[in-house]
Amino acid sequence: MLDPKDQRIRARHELLVLGRTRQRFQDRAADRITAFSGSMPFIYLHLVWFVGWIVFNVAGPSRFDPFPFGLLTLVVSLEAIFLSTFVMLSQNREAAKSGIRAEIDFETNVLSEVWLEAVAAKLGIDVDEVHASARRHMAEAQTRQEQAVDQPS
Repeated sequence: MLDPKDQRIRARHELLVLGRTRQRFQDRAADRITAFSGSMPFIYLHLVWFVGWIVFNVAGPSRFDPFPFGLLTLVVSLEAIFLSTFVMLSQNREAAKSGIRAEIDFETNVLSEVWLEAVAAKLGIDVDEVHASARRHMAEAQTRQEQAVDQPS
């Protein structure tokens, strides 16, 4: 039988693994497209594509998209629409993962605080006095920070 701590750790691990393995094909594709669109090869590919398109339509034998390159503008606009959608999908998934991490962090912080207060009680330390001291130190730090911001450079 696992103790409660091991059960919590295993549950968190299973939740994270499940989140990675249960992604649908389109989620993985959107993440890959987003990753590629934020890379230097993507920039180089577009640079070659735009230069080639413009050179071909200015000096090439068959000019299918003459200046001001209306078809190129249409294609680039459609690409921007789709890329922004892929980026938003990836951001939404990352936000969901971040929410899970924040929940786990909060649980861990609360558990740590409970343990620290229990240890302090066993050692005879007044927890209220510690909290009051911490509030004083935080107020002093905030005052110093505000003074540093208010001072001209």
